[in-house]
Amino acid sequence: MRKQPIERLRNIGILAHIDAGKTTTTERILFYSGITHKIGEVDDGTAVMDWMAQEQERGITITSAATTCYWNNHQINIIDTPGHVDFTVEVERSLRILDGAIVILCGVGGVEAQTETVWRQADCYKVPRIVYVNKLDRVGADPEMAVEALKKRLGADPLVVQMPIGLEDSFQGVIDLIQMKEIDWGQDLLGTEYEVKEISQKYRENTLQKRNTMLEKLSDVDDSLMEKYLNEEDISSKDIKKAIRKGTIGLNFIPVLMGASFKNKGVHPLMDAVVDYLPSPVDIPPVQGYHPAKGREEFRKASDEEPFSALVFKIMNDSYVGSVSFMRIYSGKVKSGSVVFNSTKEKDERINRLLIMHSNKRKEVQEVHAGEIAAVSAMKDVSTGDTLCLRNRPIVLESIKFPEPVVSAHIEPRSRTEHQKLSETLRKLSKEDPTFKVKLDTMTGQTLVYGMGELHLEVLVERMKREFGVQAKLGKPQVFYKETIMTSAAGEGRYIKQVTGKNFYGHCSIYIETLERGKGFEFVNQADEKTIPNEYVSPVEQGIQEAMEMGILAGFPMVDLKATLVGGSFDEEDSSSLAFKIAGSFAFKDAAAKAQPVILEPRMSLVVVSPEEYTGDIVSDINARRGKIGGMSFQGGSRVIKAIVPLEEMFGYATALRTLTQGRGVFSMEFFRYEPTPAAVKEKIIAKIEGRIPIQ
Repeated sequence: MRKQPIERLRNIGILAHIDAGKTTTTERILFYSGITHKIGEVDDGTAVMDWMAQEQERGITITSAATTCYWNNHQINIIDTPGHVDFTVEVERSLRILDGAIVILCGVGGVEAQTETVWRQADCYKVPRIVYVNKLDRVGADPEMAVEALKKRLGADPLVVQMPIGLEDSFQGVIDLIQMKEIDWGQDLLGTEYEVKEISQKYRENTLQKRNTMLEKLSDVDDSLMEKYLNEEDISSKDIKKAIRKGTIGLNFIPVLMGASFKNKGVHPLMDAVVDYLPSPVDIPPVQGYHPAKGREEFRKASDEEPFSALVFKIMNDSYVGSVSFMRIYSGKVKSGSVVFNSTKEKDERINRLLIMHSNKRKEVQEVHAGEIAAVSAMKDVSTGDTLCLRNRPIVLESIKFPEPVVSAHIEPRSRTEHQKLSETLRKLSKEDPTFKVKLDTMTGQTLVYGMGELHLEVLVERMKREFGVQAKLGKPQVFYKETIMTSAAGEGRYIKQVTGKNFYGHCSIYIETLERGKGFEFVNQADEKTIPNEYVSPVEQGIQEAMEMGILAGFPMVDLKATLVGGSFDEEDSSSLAFKIAGSFAFKDAAAKAQPVILEPRMSLVVVSPEEYTGDIVSDINARRGKIGGMSFQGGSRVIKAIVPLEEMFGYATALRTLTQGRGVFSMEFFRYEPTPAAVKEKIIAKIEGRIPIQ
């Protein structure tokens, strides 16, 4: 049986730039809802949601943590996500399965670099949001600046529903523009006691102006409210909340609330807003997928009466129960001990134990229902993005797209006896984290690991030691380059050979051309079947893809190109799949060498915030790193510098910036896109690979 009707269920995420107060706010929500009896602090390493040792030591969130609390007779499932760009995968997979989100802005910094990233991700998944402007107790807090940044930098339409009472040291609460009341926490340190009172005279005029602005915007989404507003009739709080809910779920605007979570002020109205404005599972459109055998579109409504369907969005290694698969149930219900169908891999899976997670703690349940988030232990062959459903009512839901890793490093165990244990640990971690990849370096025989940044790889190596007992040595991180072509070209491949008395014959002609950046690879067959029988077309494609993996210039994988098989010839007696696979490889190498091959390097979007007096030195340093300045502005009394820089030049930048700014500058960096390297850099990379100059 459900604890709450599905209409009273909220699945929300908490998103923000690093250090905006996500985990601090979540800790207050858990405390005020009665889930915890003591407020955990990030700085003290006592935050419930930052349960990993590395999170407590570094004071940042690394992995998304799920929990459940109850407020105003509603069940709220919360996922607290990381703010650091190296762990953006956690945000991506959380947003895929959430119904709504709280985006937290720092009242001093406003919209910061990672805020833009998570906002774009939320836009992609059409997730309704509310914005919470936090840290209004800090020196330099400016909520109006933050609201303006929502418009200019994110293209959002903010609906301000609160005003602050005081700022910085004098911040003590908010004015609710809906009920036209002051909510004053005064000097209560725990924030459990607050006073709701009439608006002070000094705020009244400004409050009425802000309320009218709010009502005008609400009139655009609610006809009955518009009629009352134009006729100057009384508009009740219930009418206003109904209109805000409608506009929020319809993505017409973003309600903006205010507070200071660390000082325990503003969280209660935020929790009310989650219940009042963010959608339940039945408020969003039915989930869409396709029938795996028939290919037709399939839909599932958020109802217990519908056939069961769920999406696995995260896999985690648990020291007590082993591998745990997190899933969002979109329709139907499932019981512990039942068998479900993995429609992505076309395999049956048994639901051994159903768990409800509270951070890293777990509670076993017998049944879960539509709209809920749960975990399953010990599923054999499940990956992130797989769909679970009923075999007789199959559906494949849209999977989750993850960014490609941009750095790599060699890894080896500290002792020879741990080789097998290291391999097994790497396999588990790569299954858990889709942006962490493992590959054998064919040139050296060493193991290569790929990730989203230096911190990402460092944290994973630390986890190997603490969670799996594996001591590993990580080499210096290197940039993960790719290759592509700049023009079109034709190529021909022949494999005519006699090996141990057996003849081989394969011959094909292909044409390759460029694709838009990020499109990957396409293959088209235009060859006549009389020229190349259909049975040999697939081997040609395989040969091309294998050759692409090895690259043409420096051994980096080739991307963003289209290959068309245009012709060739075969021999009825001597032709084979192997011969055409090798011929396809030869044809690709021939064409790629003529098509102006280039090396692609990852370029990063860099944002530096620093006192004005260091601007010249910072800009000069960015230029020396082959960076291009994209713009400069003022924010909260500091200079904000935006640039696009090659990742290769950014290793060790944190130390360099500290030196340039006497420790007063901060920066954030995220992947922008792959772009061709300059000719001189290309030659240097090739020389390193060929061993003509030593790798530093």
